[in-house]
Amino acid sequence: MRNILWSGIVVLGFAAAGLPAASGQADDVAETIEAIRAAVERFTDVNVALAEGYIPDPSGECVKAGEHGLPPELGHMGIHYMRPDLLGITATEPRVDGTGTHTDFMEPAILLYEPQADGSMVLVGIENLVFARAWQEAGHSEPPSFLGRTWDYMADDPAIPGDQAHGFEPHYDQHVWFRTNPSGNLEHFNPAVSCDLRSA
Repeated sequence: MRNILWSGIVVLGFAAAGLPAASGQADDVAETIEAIRAAVERFTDVNVALAEGYIPDPSGECVKAGEHGLPPELGHMGIHYMRPDLLGITATEPRVDGTGTHTDFMEPAILLYEPQADGSMVLVGIENLVFARAWQEAGHSEPPSFLGRTWDYMADDPAIPGDQAHGFEPHYDQHVWFRTNPSGNLEHFNPAVSCDLRSA
């Protein structure tokens, strides 16, 4: 995804008194996602997102795993609307680069929309993204993590068809899905999100 101007560290205790660790962790993930959903509910209206400084990916791409050298069954992401200021964008050529280390999921840098046949957009999730070099220059020796999950590291591999980093310099990103994801609501792609509804 070229020219896309497109992931918070939230540390929570997973051990709930009287509950197995796995159960407590699942509850914390669900509760945190609901809190994030409530914080960004206003963006269900894409016009509100535009008014608050989010812009649609200039390429217009609705991201599908299969079009980026990944197994198609991983699913889709949708269309990205992003805040260039939160991403710290400094360049879009030859690849998108920036100084962004924004990690607040209550104010996400990226909104994920599923396009509908009538041209409308449905908010299905959010994302934050930090550039790997900027993250390291900020003094971090480890990748960011969220709810016990290390963010995905994205760098293009010329040996694999498609651009796995979507036109970006190496970065870490983390998705949070509001549309229930059979693979997990913190995974990169979502098989329950479709770009195929989009009107021609």
